[in-house]
Amino acid sequence: MHIGNYTKAMSKDWHTGHFCCWQCDESLTGQRYVLRDEHPYCIQCYEQVFANVCEECGRIIGIDSKDLSYKEKHWHEACFLCAKCRVSLVDKQFGSKFEKIYCGNCYDAQFATRCDGCREIFRAGMKKMEYKTRQWHEKCFCCCVCKTPIGTKSFIPRDQDIYCTGCYEEKFATRCIKCNKIITQGGVTYKNEPWHRECFTCTHCNKSLAGERFTSRDEKPYCAECFGELFAKRCTSCSKPITGIGGTRYISFEDRHWHNDCFVCAMCNTTLVGKGFITDGDQILCPECAKQKLM
Repeated sequence: MHIGNYTKAMSKDWHTGHFCCWQCDESLTGQRYVLRDEHPYCIQCYEQVFANVCEECGRIIGIDSKDLSYKEKHWHEACFLCAKCRVSLVDKQFGSKFEKIYCGNCYDAQFATRCDGCREIFRAGMKKMEYKTRQWHEKCFCCCVCKTPIGTKSFIPRDQDIYCTGCYEEKFATRCIKCNKIITQGGVTYKNEPWHRECFTCTHCNKSLAGERFTSRDEKPYCAECFGELFAKRCTSCSKPITGIGGTRYISFEDRHWHNDCFVCAMCNTTLVGKGFITDGDQILCPECAKQKLM
């Protein structure tokens, strides 16, 4: 049984010789100490084993100094300064770059990027809207035509400008040459001009010409039937129009015209295409039939 002086510490009673530093075994009776993991340490041992080293001055941050930390680095309160202008950063906004800390003004002057809209810098804490290598303040990321903020809505970039979908379509979308409305799908090109399929119709009968045979007159499209009825020469023999559509050949003589298949002798019905022939009033005859008629 040990009899002697004792010390009250950590809610326990200790013999004076037993209340010692966990690291160096020096007596802590009547001395300042620090409790760590339920073990007491003298001030010197605690600072050597557990205290952080100041990033600025390289000295230990003792228990009597305030320890300021950022990203696993530590500073004395008096050493927590801007790397550029040396102003204190305690309780102020600051930025970090290349493992150094800067006040807001110095950080912005050296490292802050600028908005592609207003060209002003991005202050610490400002929200950025980014697209590829470009960036904007939230209020600056807007349609270049209607100035409406894009936010999370769809947009279309063109050259260096940003458009909302409505303004882009209004300015750049392909429009039908007939109705002037936007062509979203299924368009037809005629004479290098765009048409809706439903708008590309015969000028005379309004029949759709998409995928059909057609021709034009005075820059206007016509279906084969209307063009033949309105403008084509008529065969002297069958009175049907000679349209030329599809490669149809015809024979012309004086003011009369015939389909190739209709250019035959009026008597023997032999084709006269590429052969000599004789006219007899409105009729055409091969030489043999002409002889017989004269005899």
